[in-house]
Amino acid sequence: MDAPAQKASLASGAHGRVFNFSAGPATLPVPVLEQTQSDLINYQGSGMSVMEMSHRGPEFTRIIEEAEADLRKLMEIPDNYKVLFLQGGASQQFSAIPFNLTQPEDTVDQAVTGSWSKKAAEEAGKYCKVNIAAKGDNKSVPDRSTWKLTPGARYLHYCDNETIQGVEFSGAPEVGDTLLVADMSSNFCSKPVDVSKYALIYAGAQKNIGPAGVVVVIVREDLVGKARADTPVTLDYKIMEGSLYNTPPCWSIYVCGLVFKHLLAAGGLSGVKANNDAKAKLVYDAIEASDGFYSSPVEPSVRSNMNIPFTIPSDAALEKEFLQEASKKNMVQLKGHRSVGGMRASVYNSMPLEGAQALADFMKDFQSRHCR
Repeated sequence: MDAPAQKASLASGAHGRVFNFSAGPATLPVPVLEQTQSDLINYQGSGMSVMEMSHRGPEFTRIIEEAEADLRKLMEIPDNYKVLFLQGGASQQFSAIPFNLTQPEDTVDQAVTGSWSKKAAEEAGKYCKVNIAAKGDNKSVPDRSTWKLTPGARYLHYCDNETIQGVEFSGAPEVGDTLLVADMSSNFCSKPVDVSKYALIYAGAQKNIGPAGVVVVIVREDLVGKARADTPVTLDYKIMEGSLYNTPPCWSIYVCGLVFKHLLAAGGLSGVKANNDAKAKLVYDAIEASDGFYSSPVEPSVRSNMNIPFTIPSDAALEKEFLQEASKKNMVQLKGHRSVGGMRASVYNSMPLEGAQALADFMKDFQSRHCR
């Protein structure tokens, strides 16, 4: 039996789907996928797929305007913020942000708490001066009292949730009058956020809100239109305002719009957070109750609700067996990032509670059969 056929025979959920714990691209709501399937060939009687229609035509104009309006409602985005749907992923914003918010002689502060904030700091260093205001150990967030902020820094950048290490901030760090810039790629729309505390928020779609191909940028309008003269055209927020300077990732934006409607119908971000809290608790409780069989490397106060890394410290060889057995039970993509090892369960918005419960139950069963 080939691999796809074998996986299909193992799956038992709706549409034969498995519990997909991938860190991204990640699982999407089944009702959204069903709607995309219905719209795929002929979008709402237009005679075209969204992938075929003009990005300046009336059908797509309605799609992108509704997506922005629903995101504004979902996140309670103030009127003095622009919402952009751009390409290049969150990594391209590592360059776009200093191009738009700094001059070469400016200094920016960067909090480094894991792999993605480290990459962002390295990229910003090509375009302006960078001060590492806080440097973590990939397991914790340095106490705010130890941060060394630069007087007059143009902004402070941090990653709200480190996908690889599983470190998540409990809230926006207090940085006084310094502009606050946040990479929220892996916890975007997973909880309520006070957007007014930020100068700029950006997030790749492929964790919580849609397929890969689009990055959302929420930027205060007074910061738009001040890009350097040598800014590449597609990185200039003023030129990209409206998200239609060039052909946008139409299909990805369409799916994001469906997800926003799905989240609004589910009660908004407060309800989303409660569900995410419950899912994460199931997995963390299984770790804590294992008497050391499983171990979480992250300091408890900053453990991520989205990405849960864990190991079997007594016998690393068991981790391979764990992954193999989990896959046979329809739980896939649990292998930890290659730079960290172990296991990682990504329990984003669209992971059902049943998936987290199935993993917690399997963890307990696996331990009972292998604890020495």
